[in-house]
Amino acid sequence: MNVLGIECTAHTLSMGVFGGRVRSNVIDTYSGGSEGLIPRKMADHHSAVFADVLAKSLADAKMTMKDIGLVAFSQGPGIGAPLSVGIAGAKYLALRHGKPLVGVNHCYAHVKISEHMCRLEDPLILYISGGNSQILLQRDGYYHVLGETLDVGIGNLFDSFARAIKMEHAHGAAVAKLAEGGKYVDLPYSVKGMNLVFSGLLTAAEKAAKTHSHRDVAYSLMETSFAMTCEVAERALFLTKKKHLIACGGVAQNRRLQQMLKTMCKEDKAAFGVAPDEFNRDNGAMIAYAGLLLHRKYGPVPVEKCVPITNYRIDRMKEILG
Repeated sequence: MNVLGIECTAHTLSMGVFGGRVRSNVIDTYSGGSEGLIPRKMADHHSAVFADVLAKSLADAKMTMKDIGLVAFSQGPGIGAPLSVGIAGAKYLALRHGKPLVGVNHCYAHVKISEHMCRLEDPLILYISGGNSQILLQRDGYYHVLGETLDVGIGNLFDSFARAIKMEHAHGAAVAKLAEGGKYVDLPYSVKGMNLVFSGLLTAAEKAAKTHSHRDVAYSLMETSFAMTCEVAERALFLTKKKHLIACGGVAQNRRLQQMLKTMCKEDKAAFGVAPDEFNRDNGAMIAYAGLLLHRKYGPVPVEKCVPITNYRIDRMKEILG
């Protein structure tokens, strides 16, 4: 079955087609610049580019809507305004062309496409993105949260710091670029068992940026938060006795973090996997693939239940789908 996946949880509108393999994956991202990401502006962006992204995704896949057997869409977690645009578009396409619908948990999609790409058996999952930082374990077909951030996600940590120092592009990738060649400045390190706390680190980094170079503080912020992340991941590996670890989500694209996780796994005799960057970004192909898996297990979702779930945690999937 060929599945059209629509990703729309935040600043990215993406559509991809999965049919045996990834057939297309078109990504169009709204950049809020120094003002940050305004929900209404994200929604307006998605509305403006929806038709073009759809057309390009189908063209890249060498298909039309007649070739699509299922329309999958991000149902949450995410921001209400952009979610609503993507879901409305998915419902329109399904009703117009007579296709079944399936809602997809965004976090689940990141996990499943990474498992598909990495081919590691029964791994521990480190899911790190703008809004989420979680350690996940699969049991009985569902994912359980072993540890997570108690305040903000690691990606939001970097974005917030970028806005605080008035960077033109307030994004984690820009902070990583700024950090190159920096020197370490003491910042607080806060781990609570297998949980993470980033807000105190952010406050300290913002304060340090007033008396130290932004490069040094950016470097120190990343090194400290990555070390914290590695510590909780290693503790989870020891607890679960897993021999495979996959990192996924937007922050998993960071090469320094990948290096630290690879070193940790090598020392602990565990295999480490990370998908190509394209599939760790928010993308439609991951929604298409996850939608295919969910449709096989649960069947289609009635149109009236296709609504945004802004707080859709991955450990609520059994409650919502079961």
